[in-house]
Amino acid sequence: MEDLLRVGVITSPHGIAGEVKVYPTTDDPMRFKNLKECILKSSREMLNLHVAGVKFQKNLVILKFKEFNNINEVEKYRQAELYVTRENAVKLEEGEYFICDLIGLKVIDEFGKTIGELTDVIQTGANDVYEVTTPERKKYLFPVIKECILNVDLDEGIVTVHIMKGLLDL
Repeated sequence: MEDLLRVGVITSPHGIAGEVKVYPTTDDPMRFKNLKECILKSSREMLNLHVAGVKFQKNLVILKFKEFNNINEVEKYRQAELYVTRENAVKLEEGEYFICDLIGLKVIDEFGKTIGELTDVIQTGANDVYEVTTPERKKYLFPVIKECILNVDLDEGIVTVHIMKGLLDL
């Protein structure tokens, strides 16, 4: 499991007081309201930053960090990524998982037959969809619903699925 979880990407400075526009890469952009600190990771450095202010503008989040006071200090951080530690991450409900923890898990059917590896999680709005790639590089999509995803065991690294009629031709 990764120790850092990406929550956003800086797109550009906002105004002249050192604020930045952030494209959120988290399910819930409102999580930024409670964000106290994060880690900025650019191609040159990693910085621990403290959030001094949060605003929302359309699909972006405007952040003010205590460490920056003018546009010149933040200009170089375009496209830098923002991360939080697991301790500062949102608390997950039972049955919820961070996508980075799911990628790479072995996927088996309810009888123990290996199907492949979970290679992507597609967020559709209604429910997520797990993309599973077979050893032959075929891709199958499994809706994340209780009738299809029977168990996710992060400790064992295995997702157990029920292959619904018509879902795939294994």
